[in-house]
Amino acid sequence: MKIEILNSENKPSGELELSDLVFGVLPRKDILSRVVLWQLAKRRSGNHSVKGKSDVHGTTRKFVRQKGSGGARHGSKKAVQFRGGGIVFGPVVRDHGFDLQKKVRKLGLKMALSAKAKDGNLIVVDSLKEDKRIKTKEFLKRFDLTKSALFVDAERNDNILYALSNIVGFDFIPQIGANVYDIIRKDKLIVSVDAIKALESRLV
Repeated sequence: MKIEILNSENKPSGELELSDLVFGVLPRKDILSRVVLWQLAKRRSGNHSVKGKSDVHGTTRKFVRQKGSGGARHGSKKAVQFRGGGIVFGPVVRDHGFDLQKKVRKLGLKMALSAKAKDGNLIVVDSLKEDKRIKTKEFLKRFDLTKSALFVDAERNDNILYALSNIVGFDFIPQIGANVYDIIRKDKLIVSVDAIKALESRLV
């Protein structure tokens, strides 16, 4: 499939042939959902925890006689029914991540890119390189954007990161960091020609 290339003034400057193996894949919700769940699970810190019976301070001396008190038999203040006692079956520090096949992750990224291209939300620009710092308003004015957008270039660009650092809904990542979650949650996907070629060489 062919797509129009825009220059820095948001005007057509040519056409680019996109690989159908990357940008022409039929999207499937189940694949995209699996990849997004895998990403979000890996992102969780998993550092939630509580103290169990062996972690809290408390006497283990029998503090009430075995019979004749009219109450239950107790042998430790660490028991879960007492104030300050341990917690039963509480959360512990653990890793929430799980394995997902590499081919499924790769397929999910292809489907996310294809979905943007199919819906007309993929914008290809000749270059995203910025040699100096630019203001947010000036940078976004070039693309006439009103909703959220994800910018993807071949390499990291600190000047673009600086321009987008103080506004919600607009992000920039190098092509090596392109992922399903960031792509599908943004309204527009703006990709440079160099990033397109790098993505195709990596995913084909």
